[in-house]
Amino acid sequence: MMTAYPSTIARPVEHELVIRKSRFLTHTAPVGSVADADEFIAGVRKRYWDARHNCTAMVTGLRGEQARSNDDGEPSGTAGVPMLEVLRQRRLTDLAVVVTRYFGGIKLGAGGLVRAYSSAVSECLDDAALVERQELTEVMLAVDHADAGRVDNLLRDWVGGGAGALGEPDYAARATLRAWVPAARLPELADAAASWSGGALVPEAGAVRVVDVPA
Repeated sequence: MMTAYPSTIARPVEHELVIRKSRFLTHTAPVGSVADADEFIAGVRKRYWDARHNCTAMVTGLRGEQARSNDDGEPSGTAGVPMLEVLRQRRLTDLAVVVTRYFGGIKLGAGGLVRAYSSAVSECLDDAALVERQELTEVMLAVDHADAGRVDNLLRDWVGGGAGALGEPDYAARATLRAWVPAARLPELADAAASWSGGALVPEAGAVRVVDVPA
């Protein structure tokens, strides 16, 4: 059975939510480490230095094993933890999120704050492009340069049907085309390659690793 890994997001996203005159500005971004997350958070806090609160949450690691949150002056448990819970519920990792609150003069109460910060993160993530992490096998196809363009297009179409991701080709004495494919679909790719070449093209399986695949 293929291991299921948390997803991440493809690029930074911003979102604004207004609740009872308070503005909640949400910024989220993909990060590669805790240090990257800290740098992103510091940048948002510097940009919105005049806000009453810059609450944060982050999850990092291939399996989301590292997590942090901060209420930044809001009542304990009403901001950072609800934000983090949204990331956990959506099974996301390697991202950081900051919700900046400009107080509108009307208190929301503990329950209202929990709902507000949760909604701010949820609505922001609704606009995000997801990237799935899959455990895939590298497959190499060695072809003559004269056939490389045609086979590359066929391989690209096959992978585009949801069968993995393209790798970087090499062009030496022969062209080596690469793809990252779920182990269960290796026989299917072998059959496809045979049909492209009258049986002459045989894929060679290589390393197995976790690969980012656009959702």
